[in-house]
Amino acid sequence: MAQITVPSLPPAVASTAAKASFMPSSPVAAVSAPFAPIKKDPKLANNWKTKAVEQLTDAEILAMPESEYMNSVQMAYFRRKLSILKQEILNSAGATTEHLREDTVVVPDPADRATIEEEHALELRTRDRERKLLKKIEQSIGLIDSGEYGYCDETGEPIGVGRLLARPTATLSLEAQQRRELKQKMFGD
Repeated sequence: MAQITVPSLPPAVASTAAKASFMPSSPVAAVSAPFAPIKKDPKLANNWKTKAVEQLTDAEILAMPESEYMNSVQMAYFRRKLSILKQEILNSAGATTEHLREDTVVVPDPADRATIEEEHALELRTRDRERKLLKKIEQSIGLIDSGEYGYCDETGEPIGVGRLLARPTATLSLEAQQRRELKQKMFGD
């Protein structure tokens, strides 16, 4: 990547501004594929019987028959998916710590200092969101261990593989989540 410099900023600050404007704000987002709905492909329905959990794809998990919902293969697949997500979050937290340490340059210009502080505040808010997500990941792994993963907390119905692939920490079925959001909208938090 070419180094961009801004005349009024020291090189360390300019490189930070350039990185912030051209790189994704979160390494997790850079690793994850963009959201695209996965369609159930009947040709993949039995691949889970012959492949190792590490080799399975989202499409193959989605193609599994509904009678196999939350069997040991799906549980292992989601545990692996959650563990990878957890590790990515922990890695980005370490990168944030290093980034904040290296950007402690004293900048005399108040506008430049404000920009740096705003970038730091944004990065810290992002890490706070990830910290909350980390708790949900730990809870989901606990649900996998207890055998309750994949079922709605309110109704006990299956959440659905498609929803879990899109949001592995989901604890409510789509209908229950919509009811909860509607209540929040109508009555507030």
